[in-house]
Amino acid sequence: MNMIKTFKYVNYLWDDSKADKLGDDQVGLFLYRSNILGADLRITNYGGGNTSCKTIEIDPLTGKDTEVMWVKGSGGDIGTLKRKGIAGLYVDRLRSLKNRYKGLDQEDEMVGLFYHCIYDLQSAAPSIDTPLHGMLPFKHIDHLHPDALIAIAAAKDGEAITKEIWGDTMGWVPWQRPGFDLGLQLEECLAKNPGIRGIILGSHGLFTWGDTSYECYMNSLEVIEQASAYIEKKIAENGHVFGGKKLDSLPSEQRSAQAAKMAPILRGLCSSEAPMIGHFTDDKNVLEFINSHDLERLAPLGTSCPDHFLRTKIMPLVLDLPADMDLADGGMVRTKLEDAFQAYRSSYAEYYETCKKSNSPAMRDPNPVIILWPGVGLFSFSKNKQTARVASEFYINAINVMRGAEAISEYTALPRQEAFDIEYWLLEEAKLKRMPAEKPLSRKIALITGGGGGIGKAIGEKLIEQGANVVFTDLSLDSINGSVKEIGSDTAISLSCNVTSESDIKNVMDQTCLAYGGLDIIVHSAGLAISKSLTDTQNVDWDLLQDVLVKGQFMLAKHGMEILRKQKMGGNIVNIASKNGLVAGPNNVAYGTAKAAQQHMSRLLAAELGEEKVRVNTVNPDGVIIGSKIWEGEWAEGRAKAYGITVDELPAHYAKRNLLNEIIRPDDIADAVFALVGILKKSTGNTINVDGGMANAFVR
Repeated sequence: MNMIKTFKYVNYLWDDSKADKLGDDQVGLFLYRSNILGADLRITNYGGGNTSCKTIEIDPLTGKDTEVMWVKGSGGDIGTLKRKGIAGLYVDRLRSLKNRYKGLDQEDEMVGLFYHCIYDLQSAAPSIDTPLHGMLPFKHIDHLHPDALIAIAAAKDGEAITKEIWGDTMGWVPWQRPGFDLGLQLEECLAKNPGIRGIILGSHGLFTWGDTSYECYMNSLEVIEQASAYIEKKIAENGHVFGGKKLDSLPSEQRSAQAAKMAPILRGLCSSEAPMIGHFTDDKNVLEFINSHDLERLAPLGTSCPDHFLRTKIMPLVLDLPADMDLADGGMVRTKLEDAFQAYRSSYAEYYETCKKSNSPAMRDPNPVIILWPGVGLFSFSKNKQTARVASEFYINAINVMRGAEAISEYTALPRQEAFDIEYWLLEEAKLKRMPAEKPLSRKIALITGGGGGIGKAIGEKLIEQGANVVFTDLSLDSINGSVKEIGSDTAISLSCNVTSESDIKNVMDQTCLAYGGLDIIVHSAGLAISKSLTDTQNVDWDLLQDVLVKGQFMLAKHGMEILRKQKMGGNIVNIASKNGLVAGPNNVAYGTAKAAQQHMSRLLAAELGEEKVRVNTVNPDGVIIGSKIWEGEWAEGRAKAYGITVDELPAHYAKRNLLNEIIRPDDIADAVFALVGILKKSTGNTINVDGGMANAFVR
């Protein structure tokens, strides 16, 4: 039984009972080690670093024992790594590629040769780091990107500091772009320094190893712990970091309020080339950096580790705005920021033109990924929520690296040409081109009221299926929290909202902007139904229907437009009304009137907002009994009474009375909403009836 270790700067997560169940399954133990290492962002970022193990397997061609290396494949993440995400390669074949290697100019060609070394035909694509593991003899190897180690690796005199901390037990290899030659450098370093426990790669990260998965794990944790302790001691001796505090942060609630108002402005500016999804954080490490005296000096230097700047761009944009500035006039604020964004784009274009080569890919989106607002926090924008969130996490890691490097020496970033060669690496470009095509609603953010009901929930699920981020709102979250949790917050969140409360509506708009950066699609699906005769209809019935269906729709449009106008990206409003707004029937005066008001308000708004590229349309369901909450209780009883039938007979009644003789389901309404926001991109002021065909409800 292994003794549990206590660490201060990393999490010890090894569980003997879980490891024992794997027995002598070395690949299983390697995957287990990878997952628990990846669970601690101080050890490595999402998608960063890689791990491996070597085993003896039976060669299917010769029947003889052969050594096989199992290593994380291209594009994987060690924290979530599974068997399908690793590559299995013949070690002898991989090492024999040294006979084919002709130098740095041949690096990219070597990647293609890795496929000729494949042992396991179910392998993931081998990554560029494959030879770094293959050239070392150890059974288990970790290549990690711990903040503390990169701080040492990115320090001005990192090699000397390495010697100071570990003496002769740790090797050092100066910065070099990952590839076959770097694998040879690691091999040479070990040959010159036999007995070392690991190697630090300048500006890059850490290599550690062990004879068993557990020994490798412990070696990695101990080295990171020692580096972290050294840095924290230096910080304590200095008494401050980043030159000390220059300004104070706003209080927490005020930071969130300012960020919610600013996010859609930034999103609109960041989306000049393609729509972006946002993320915001006011993590304490972020605030320490952005409020410091050294922000102005350090931020332009950019990041050092390739994994960092590939996701964050070479440098952030720092907003030169007071943290407590009045953001009521979003248009005025946007105008102030346009010059700053244009200067950033011009700087990025200059960087590209200065560093590009004859075969470099075309310049990518020149907008910033990371935006820092002193006193408030960090915004990140990318193609989807996960990528934006991960970019934020990587920049926090970069902040930690700068913090450590400055404490022990002086932070140094990669030269711009080196950074460019990584960012515009042809292999990286090829990886981008292999990405699957984006879905129709990718990069879109939708807010749905009544998200706990059958129709609202189905609409949300349909928009998610088509690529959107969705904010489900409802009076009660019990009916949607479970499914949203399964989907994950990178795709959807749920918020409580009473659409008759203006403060609730403002709050969900703010929370949507904080979660995803802005808003593109508003679907008003919240509703209820009251079926009574004129005599039986009370003022309270009338007011409730008008407040939920009509006033709620009005306030959603009004406050939603504040966000859409800040973004200047257009948008969609879809209101779920009813056939009853078009057709006169008995016992329906309050509900039918409210639905008719919804429909005409949609037409009025379409006429008013069209010049701003905001489209407003209506979907009219009818007879959505299955899965619809409004058919529970008095409404169903009232409609059954009006038609002289029982409640149980309602589904068949409604199906038989439409031209197609079809039962209408929530999914059918969701399809109509998707058609309006994802397909019919030049339609506004329209009404789509989803009722199976009701001649008396035809719009014309």
